[in-house]
Amino acid sequence: LGLRPKRTLRLVLWTGEEQGGIGAKQYYQLHKENISNFDIVMESDEGTFQPSGLGFAGSAEARDIVKEIMTLLQPINVTDVYNNAEGTDIAYWMRDGVPGASLRNDINKYFWFHHSQGDTMTVQDPNQMNLCAAVWTVVSYVIADMEEMLPR
Repeated sequence: LGLRPKRTLRLVLWTGEEQGGIGAKQYYQLHKENISNFDIVMESDEGTFQPSGLGFAGSAEARDIVKEIMTLLQPINVTDVYNNAEGTDIAYWMRDGVPGASLRNDINKYFWFHHSQGDTMTVQDPNQMNLCAAVWTVVSYVIADMEEMLPR
């Protein structure tokens, strides 16, 4: 679409979450000196099922902004903002005051395939994956394009 937000978006993929979060810990150690540049950290650790919204951890002012952003997702009925974000991969940042968000979705089928030999892309529902991607795309782009960073 040729869109360029005011600030950088960074997507990080790593392994080792199930082995004690070693990827997240190393990333944090390598980048914590730039913590003031991190607007929000977001994690998806419950699969890519039908999303319902985001768990959010941050200031009340930041929560109000995230709630407003989530209204943009009304056409796909993904607007809820839950009271807390959680996840091994974002915990270090949130502990140090960076706002955090975690995708909330319908995890009823999570253990049908996840953490098993059947955990392959072929069992994913492409429509639900697209909805999850839409949530992350809208939220991350809007936050990166705001005049000011999210309030801490």
